Amino acid sequence: MKYGESAFDILYLAFAIVSGCVILRRARDAAGRKMGLAALILGCGDAFHLVPRVLNYFVTGVNWTAALGVGKLVTSITMTVFYVLMYRIRQDLWAEKENRGMTAAVWGLTLLRTVLCLFPQNAWLENGSDPLWGTIRNIPFVILGALVCLLYFRKRGEDRRFRLVWLYILLSFLFYIPVAVAAGLLPILGMLMLPKTVCYILLILVFLRYTRQEIPAV
Repeated sequence: MKYGESAFDILYLAFAIVSGCVILRRARDAAGRKMGLAALILGCGDAFHLVPRVLNYFVTGVNWTAALGVGKLVTSITMTVFYVLMYRIRQDLWAEKENRGMTAAVWGLTLLRTVLCLFPQNAWLENGSDPLWGTIRNIPFVILGALVCLLYFRKRGEDRRFRLVWLYILLSFLFYIPVAVAAGLLPILGMLMLPKTVCYILLILVFLRYTRQEIPAV
C-alpha cells in the first residue's frame, strides 16, 4: 500500500511540475501562460502535503504531524488559487468581456476560503480532522468549483480540447468532498484522493495539448 501510493504521489508531483515548466516554455498567449502557472501551483502546492506524507511512511523517529497539517493548509490555499486561474483561463480562451459580478464572486469566495483556512480551529499543527471545520472551510471552495465547472460546461462545445474540462472538475470535487469532510472519521475515504489526482492529471494533459497545438480547434 505505502509503496504504491508513494510511487503514485512522486510521479504525479514530477509530472505536474515538469509539465508546468514545459507549458510555460511553449505558451504563446495569456491562456497558455496561465495554464503553465496553474500546473506549477498545483504541483508545488501539493508537494507541501505529499512529500511529508511519503516521508512519514519511510522515515522513522520523526514526528511529521505538524508538517502534514501545514502541508494540508498550503494545499488548501493553492488549490483555491488553481481555480481562480481556471476562471481566468476561460476568459482568455474565449476573449469574453469580463463579468464583474462573477469576478467579484470568484474573488470573494477565494478570500473567504483563505480566511476560513487560517482559523485556529482547523488545528493544522495537530493535523486536525474536525468534520465541522472540514465542512465550513470547504463550503466557499465547493461553490467556487461549481461556478468554474458551470462556466466550462457552457463552453463545452466551443473547442473540442476543452469539452471535458467541466467533467474533470466535477469529478475532482465529488472525490474530494468526502475526504475533506469525513476522512478523519473514516480514514479509508482518503483513497478517494487518488482518483481526484487523476482528474488533475487529465486537466494538465489538456493544458499540454493546448500549448502543443497553437491553431484553433472547433
